[in-house]
Amino acid sequence: MIKFGTSGWRGVIADDFTYANAAVVTQAIASLLKEQNVKAAVIIGYDTRFMSEDFAKSAAEILAGNGIKALFCKRNTPTPVIAYDIIRSNLAGGINFTASHNLYKYNGLKYSSDWGGPALPETTQKIEKYCSLIQPKDIKSMPFDEGLKNKLIEMHNPQSAYIKKIKELINFKALKKSKIKVAADVLHGTGAGYLDVLLDDAGIRNATINKNRDAMFGGGAPEPNERNLSELTNLVKRESYKLGFSTDGDADRFGVIDSDGTFITPNQVMPVLLYHLNKTRGWTGIAARSVMTTHLIDKLAAKIGVEVEETPVGFKYIGDVMVNNSDKFIIGGEESGGLTIRGHVPEKDGILASLLTAEAVAMSRKSIKELLKDIKKLTGEVLTSRLNFHLQREEMDNFRETLKTKTPNGIAGMKIQKNVAIDGHKFILDNNNWIGFRLSGTEPAVRVYAESDSQTKLNKLLKAGRAFVYGK
Repeated sequence: MIKFGTSGWRGVIADDFTYANAAVVTQAIASLLKEQNVKAAVIIGYDTRFMSEDFAKSAAEILAGNGIKALFCKRNTPTPVIAYDIIRSNLAGGINFTASHNLYKYNGLKYSSDWGGPALPETTQKIEKYCSLIQPKDIKSMPFDEGLKNKLIEMHNPQSAYIKKIKELINFKALKKSKIKVAADVLHGTGAGYLDVLLDDAGIRNATINKNRDAMFGGGAPEPNERNLSELTNLVKRESYKLGFSTDGDADRFGVIDSDGTFITPNQVMPVLLYHLNKTRGWTGIAARSVMTTHLIDKLAAKIGVEVEETPVGFKYIGDVMVNNSDKFIIGGEESGGLTIRGHVPEKDGILASLLTAEAVAMSRKSIKELLKDIKKLTGEVLTSRLNFHLQREEMDNFRETLKTKTPNGIAGMKIQKNVAIDGHKFILDNNNWIGFRLSGTEPAVRVYAESDSQTKLNKLLKAGRAFVYGK
């Protein structure tokens, strides 16, 4: 069965992710659009993975076969660029063939709705239903060249319009004036030709590595986390760069390295950018964060007069908050590395996040660590950590049942004050310490999140969290 997760449908290439299955999903999307009597075109993109452009070409042929115009990207394209083009060109939606930050052996399909954000559950559930009903004979297709001739397929380049939009959102004058030096690692993904070009256009002295296409991503996953950014970290320290940036396979996630080589987590970047936007632009209103994202945002928001809206995990929910509060929305983000701001797309954008972080450092003339110190003078200390536990199926089922039926009274000697169960279970403890448990929807794994005002308490929470997972 084809199931959409928090961000599209993914599978192992040649196992789950096949031409036949990708054709079924594309036909399901086409059927849904025809049911809705949609007349606008659909943009089709792809990342740098093995055969992504071939899967995208097949999808364009199926849309054309269904009488739906396909705008076929001339080169690999970041997910946020797809999102912006949907909004700018009033398109019916977008299909991007990418497995984002996952291992090279995976590929996937992200479907964006006409509002530019990831399709919400009510839409993906309809697509899944169509998928379950479609037979091979139901798939309609038109050869690519015939589609071009009949103007049902059009070669498309959304790059320049997106770059122009980023220049409207970011203070390029401040970047150029600051004369900061930055390094970037696009991890062989779609950020090449976007992040490096924008850094050049901003007049920032920069070095961008891993711009070449490598469908194996150096043998790993194009995920901008601390483990994968050792090459960038060494470059920042060796050449005395002010910052290091990275984007994942489809450039919707970001990673940040401070001037001393410290990896700055998304949980730290988002409060810094909220602080920066409030201080330099005077923005007030709503900051949206997913349920397992740091409460440092909440503590800062309380000090600067900003409201916080908590969402389930999945950027589609943050995008929904943004669309419904467009005038009040300031920033939205997730601890996994997704972020957007007012006036941009209701989709995570690692390119924007990188450049906005550069702007914050340039305008404040402080490092990220120094900005965090300024924030914590207002909020007090907040320390965050996350652990992943891979379980056997039986262990996973047992823990799922435990969460349903055996909520503890306390954890690590702290009483549970509240159970937030909008996605997983987050137990709010004494003095606003908290611990969260979330089961993966795609693998037998449990993620444990914890936050406290001291390292000692945080360590105790993590230890107690592990014991709770394993029933000890």
